[in-house]
Amino acid sequence: MTDTPQSTLRKGRLGVIGVVFFVVAASAPLVGITGAVPVAMLVGNGAGTPGAYLVVGLTLLLFSVGYAAMSQRVTNSGAFFAYVGKGLGVNAGVASAFVSILTYVTIQLAIYGFFGGLVEGTMAELGVSLPWYVWAFIAWALVTGLSLLSVDIGAKVLGVLLVLEILSLLIAAVAMLANGGPEGWNLGASFSPENIFAGGFAGGAGIALAFALASFIGFEATAIYGEESKDPKRTVPLATYIAISTISILFAIVSFAMVTGMGAGGIIDEVVTRSMDADGNVLANPAGVLFSLTEQYVGPWLVTIMTVLVVTSLFAGLLAFQNASARYFFALGRGGVFPARAAVTNTAGAPVGGVVITSALAALVMIIFAVAGLDPIGNLFFWMSSITAISVIVVEILVSIAVIVYFRREGGGSLWKTVIAPAVSIVLLAIGLYLVMSRFNLLAGTVPDGVDPSLPESAWLLNPLGWFLVLLPFLFLAIGYVAALINKKENEQLVKDFAS
Repeated sequence: MTDTPQSTLRKGRLGVIGVVFFVVAASAPLVGITGAVPVAMLVGNGAGTPGAYLVVGLTLLLFSVGYAAMSQRVTNSGAFFAYVGKGLGVNAGVASAFVSILTYVTIQLAIYGFFGGLVEGTMAELGVSLPWYVWAFIAWALVTGLSLLSVDIGAKVLGVLLVLEILSLLIAAVAMLANGGPEGWNLGASFSPENIFAGGFAGGAGIALAFALASFIGFEATAIYGEESKDPKRTVPLATYIAISTISILFAIVSFAMVTGMGAGGIIDEVVTRSMDADGNVLANPAGVLFSLTEQYVGPWLVTIMTVLVVTSLFAGLLAFQNASARYFFALGRGGVFPARAAVTNTAGAPVGGVVITSALAALVMIIFAVAGLDPIGNLFFWMSSITAISVIVVEILVSIAVIVYFRREGGGSLWKTVIAPAVSIVLLAIGLYLVMSRFNLLAGTVPDGVDPSLPESAWLLNPLGWFLVLLPFLFLAIGYVAALINKKENEQLVKDFAS
């Protein structure tokens, strides 16, 4: 099908900052710092957690070198599948697209679960007792409505929320660092290699790096907005580097401030105490670590603001991933892989077909979890976010391979951008994939009875559900490849997407 006003995204609406807002908002930094960081500290590498975030950030910057080089050759709203297709062929591109869709749909479902569970508890304290799915569907309605508006309106909403979120984190971090805590600054405890990799890949370091990797989900969405950005061949690479650097530095600074505020030498005991709920369950309240430190070094007023911003951070993530998923459905609908209606846009230039499909899938899964009586956080959030962590790394590895193959075949680009950086990133991402899969039982809580997932010897020990979830991205990869083989008809737009 050819582009018409009803099957094209509105061009030139987003600048570098607008794209960065979407991507950094998707990482939900306040949620990651209140949720993932305390867990990484306690069962991971302790005071070395800030360094783990820098290591992951550097790894993803290496990946982005080849990713950015490919963005000079492809501008497409289904960026990953177009990149893989350009380098490895149409079948591989479609296969990667199926995994990318799984990535964005599952992470959005995870956030709906976290949002519903968090708001349910918060509102119950205020005397309003409604089940989690009511709050989740209120967010669902708002996200669906906003995603049908012009994309730059969504960027403005995310921008305001993100600025407030980062500002609150930096105020707390500066206060802790300025005070120095009980032991003062100890840069070596957080950033020396021996502390970052303490416990080895099979133990503490592997757990910390796995949680850090999960915190960066969404950065690769920069290229998805290429068709709607101003000067995409400049915007996409620059936005990618800025987004990864921002996420890395923010997580490293704030987590180092938390280490300083608690004292590197006693961090384990401090995290245990501060994350305990009223019944004495450790890590039952991971947000209590940052919140108690903020109250201690700044004041309760900022804790109140942060409590609200955690909710808005989750909402910002929902909107960002809704937009990303909808654009993948749009690209595949336009390319003939999905029905043409998936590529329909409205007068505002938003991919209404993709929005409807994304929202319908989210509603269906939430209804199933609600009817089954499953927990929004313990089940929906942890299961879905763990699938996301695997699927996104799988596609990133495919993209890096595609970059090398494409530039070796077509020529152009420097050796660093087209071979060395992508090759090194493949190795590092493969290590990351191994860590996430081996520690899936800890990330998703899918451990057999009687097994402690925090122990090194518990790696790869999964119950049947765990094995199904951990292999789901590879199943989608196979389904996508078979679907491409079966769909023999040559689609003009699909070829154009891979050749543009």
